[in-house]
Amino acid sequence: MNITHVVENLNRGGLERVVLDLVKLQQQQGHRCQVVCLFERGTLAHELDAAGIPVHACGKRRGFDVKALSCVRRLIRAHRTDVLHSHNAVAHYLAVLASLGLHVGKVINTRHGMGGMQRWNRAEMLYRASLAHTDAVAMVCEAACNGAIEHGLVPQRKLRVVPNGVRVQEFTVASPAARARLREALRLSPQTRVIGTVGRLNWAKDQANLIHAFRHVHEQLPDSALVMIGDGSLRPELEACARDEGVAGAVHFLGDRSDVRDLLQGLDVFVLSSVSEGYSMALLEASATALPIVATDVGGNREIVLHGVTGSIVPARDAEALAQAVLALLRNPEHAARLGAAARAMMEASGSLEAMAVRYAALYEPRRQGA
Repeated sequence: MNITHVVENLNRGGLERVVLDLVKLQQQQGHRCQVVCLFERGTLAHELDAAGIPVHACGKRRGFDVKALSCVRRLIRAHRTDVLHSHNAVAHYLAVLASLGLHVGKVINTRHGMGGMQRWNRAEMLYRASLAHTDAVAMVCEAACNGAIEHGLVPQRKLRVVPNGVRVQEFTVASPAARARLREALRLSPQTRVIGTVGRLNWAKDQANLIHAFRHVHEQLPDSALVMIGDGSLRPELEACARDEGVAGAVHFLGDRSDVRDLLQGLDVFVLSSVSEGYSMALLEASATALPIVATDVGGNREIVLHGVTGSIVPARDAEALAQAVLALLRNPEHAARLGAAARAMMEASGSLEAMAVRYAALYEPRRQGA
């Protein structure tokens, strides 16, 4: 079938990684795919170029942009789209508007996070209106689905849960050799215990709380380091936070990296300190790398990190609880290794990209005659 995915752009992020991997797999399965970006193509678009999958940018400007809307419509029609799959709210209502009258077979939307459910701004109002022309809305976790029902975001009959997945087989598990390489690259002693996190440096990830927690960890275990993988608008503020906490020399800001998988293999513990999450790709990738995890109890984190089985769940914004959970893992590496192995086994059983694609394929099935 001919599938058109509509996104805001393909810059680096969890949503974008899901779309890239899903589109490449769908193309391998024999479907004809394209990705339409409302704004710019984005830094990751080259991956689809290499796979021979068209990526189009419509250059949308602020506000209602008739030219960009016409661009989206032209691309949907030229592709002879059977399935129109949009990602998040803005991409969805504009894709629906652009496709009216084109007789697209199925219109699917994925909401990749928990945001917007309690806001009644213009974007969410337009999103709700567009659902009249939508066959199904996929939520990436049970928590998001329950939130959508509670806040009246989507009619319950149209809701489905489709958890994100990753290419588990492409992740190499953490190892002593990889840990040694990371320590050498960061000029750390071989004995240093390394805590790491991956994500944009923004309010939702609450890395400031992680730095506060790390100060407690560093006081107890001076031979420890914190690695921050990712970049964002809060980097100067977070660097200042590390200085204020007296741990600047032990906190390493690595910026936006293309070798995240290699870096993950060198960590001892993975931490996600978010105050808002959907179904975190960072947690899935850490699990596939067989890392023990400490994550905050928000969004779908509890659905990925099974407390006491694959890691620990702690309250959000609680630096002391975060620090104690990390210390417990660092002080008991054998237990930490068992948790990491359980995380990898869980991913192999149910967290794969292929499992996610099967669920989307079911949503793509043509409407029954008369339905």
